[in-house]
Amino acid sequence: MNSKTKYISTVAMLCALAYIVMALIKIPLVPGLDFLKYEPKDIIVAIGGFIFGPFTAFVISVIVSLIEMLTVSTTGVIGLVMNVLSTCSFACVAAIIYKKNKTIRGAFIGLLAGTLAMAAVMLLWNYFFTPVYMGVPRETVAKMLIPSFLPFNLLKGGINMALTMLIYKPIVRALRLANLIPESSGVKAEKTKKIGYMIFAAVIFITCIILVLVLKNII
Repeated sequence: MNSKTKYISTVAMLCALAYIVMALIKIPLVPGLDFLKYEPKDIIVAIGGFIFGPFTAFVISVIVSLIEMLTVSTTGVIGLVMNVLSTCSFACVAAIIYKKNKTIRGAFIGLLAGTLAMAAVMLLWNYFFTPVYMGVPRETVAKMLIPSFLPFNLLKGGINMALTMLIYKPIVRALRLANLIPESSGVKAEKTKKIGYMIFAAVIFITCIILVLVLKNII
């Protein structure tokens, strides 16, 4: 396969994987916001952005969101726009920063920035779009932004950030073994630093899960 064919094949594979995890995994994180469910597709999109750059993250996001709208979504064009805005604010910001600093530290900073960007962007667009597709007054949505929408997006971003850090390397290794990406696509880091970031990512993930369980009064 030439490089263009490998690129198209890998992007198609990532799109399929993102769609599958979106369709199979939908978890409400914050009580009272059951219509907002966590889907792990942003992790796959971010990994695509780390491998190929922010434009590819955008392309994967649009393709998956469009297929989602045509198959399983009930929110129509508004849902499509919101999905693209949410995913791109996380994955594209992370990919832009990682592109400038291709180290595990750069990946961590990019994912953290992506989480904060997504939380900020979705506060704005939930304010404008949520009243339209929920049929509620904008004042009602405005009162929900900080106590409800902000925790949801921060939790979502935290989980995405941690899982991306944890599974990026295995996915890249598998793609290399399949000869779909070159050797230089991986994160470069000293072993001790790499282990440290992986432990920190695991701590973030466990913390987010515990916080979700607390919010749901499970523990």
